[in-house]
Amino acid sequence: MNILIWVAIILLFLASFIGLAVPVIPGVFLLWGGFILYHFAMDASSLSMLFWIAMGMFTLLLLVADFITNHYFVQKLGGSKRSQWGAMVGVVLGVFIYPPFGIIAVPFIIVFMMEVMEQRTAKEAAYAALGAIIGFLSGAVAKGFIQMVMIILFFMQIYIF
Repeated sequence: MNILIWVAIILLFLASFIGLAVPVIPGVFLLWGGFILYHFAMDASSLSMLFWIAMGMFTLLLLVADFITNHYFVQKLGGSKRSQWGAMVGVVLGVFIYPPFGIIAVPFIIVFMMEVMEQRTAKEAAYAALGAIIGFLSGAVAKGFIQMVMIILFFMQIYIF
């Protein structure tokens, strides 16, 4: 029975990384599914209160990573305040419009259109819109790193501490 539980935990952890490319899949909640499965099915005493607090903090960071990185890179590449907000809205809309490509294309299009409406040249608008793409990709890398840290801390908690 323990082997089946471990297989399920590992599958949940692996599936969480699919959520980096397919944002409709709630990666962080799959990680939590693995943690909770271990806690209730294997050993309720191994995971300390500090572990749960740390995982909660990492979860908050994961949930806002796309928004933060899109906002930052659109700003860094010359986008207006309006475009920064447009990029964040585009991430949300992109999940539902032609996934997974929509999460890249929709913020790009929204930022480009907003910059053109702000009387920027097509080159300036494209440059700011590129920030939305860079923001999404760097957000995915950051989220992948944070998820890996969460998994490593999970195994350290149960095997070392």
